Amino acid sequence: MRLIFAGTPEFARVALARLVDAGHEIALVLTQPDRPAGRGMKLQASAVKQAALDLQLPVLQPRSLRLDGKFPQDAAQARQAIEQAQAQAMVVAAYGLILPQWVLDTMGRGGADAPALAKFGCLNIHASLLPRWRGAAPIHRAIEAGDTHTGVTIMQMDAGLDTGDMLFMHNTPITARDTTATLHDRLADLGGKLIVLALNEAAAGRLKPVRQPAEGVSYAHKIEKAESLVDWSQPASVIERRIRAFDPFPCASGSLGGEAIKLWKSHVDAMNRPAGAVDGEVLLVNDEGVHVACGDGVLCLTELQRAGAKRLPAADFVRGFPVGQGARFVAPATT
Repeated sequence: MRLIFAGTPEFARVALARLVDAGHEIALVLTQPDRPAGRGMKLQASAVKQAALDLQLPVLQPRSLRLDGKFPQDAAQARQAIEQAQAQAMVVAAYGLILPQWVLDTMGRGGADAPALAKFGCLNIHASLLPRWRGAAPIHRAIEAGDTHTGVTIMQMDAGLDTGDMLFMHNTPITARDTTATLHDRLADLGGKLIVLALNEAAAGRLKPVRQPAEGVSYAHKIEKAESLVDWSQPASVIERRIRAFDPFPCASGSLGGEAIKLWKSHVDAMNRPAGAVDGEVLLVNDEGVHVACGDGVLCLTELQRAGAKRLPAADFVRGFPVGQGARFVAPATT
């Protein structure tokens, strides 16, 4: 097919590469504007833009698609490019901009009076089993909530937030060791495979849209940096899941001896929390890790990091940063 592709991060880059490998013609790539990143805060292109340039695909980076918004000139330029592309469908994956009604209309799914130029509309690759975890951070929230499985849904986009009809769905287990980083890579690969399959089925006229059920709706709100601060009054199992959910961003953290410490790996300890222990108190330090009292149970921290230093196994960490029994982790002060 002749396609428009809209996406920004690595999750979307994987899908773009799959579509190209499958022989689809990418008439236009939409991605977010370059953003400051790294220690030097230099402008950096998105993963999708870098891939598109390598593939010599046309790229457009509007700041907004709203014709009545803050950047109407960007939206007008995007509208012209989308209309000129004469694509059969638009594939969207973690784009980061909401598609206004005129995009849905142009792509053929905006209603009977829409000026349809396309045939199959806008197809979204969403990293959850809809309607669970609609929204911006479905991978993080699934791990944080303790879900035992998740997956990818290929969805026909409408004007709502991830509310469109489902076209394809495939699930995958969430293991006890999965982080957002590991689950992201698995779902990105799965999403790339499913969108190719969905387009093949669309071309053959075999797609059967299914309306999302009204039951089981939940929202994956955007991850805020402030969420990284560990509340040691929570159960050890909750904190352990949050550590995995916030790897690699924003990374769970606590303060020990006045220094902010990033927490990368942990497990719920088998030892019982002693009577009289204080939330965040270090109960034991051994080769296994740093054992910390939580609101319910004990958490063993096995990989930690000081500011400006490397991630280290707990045994190596405590050699450079002595942690004694009775020390106490607290949530770092916000700035």
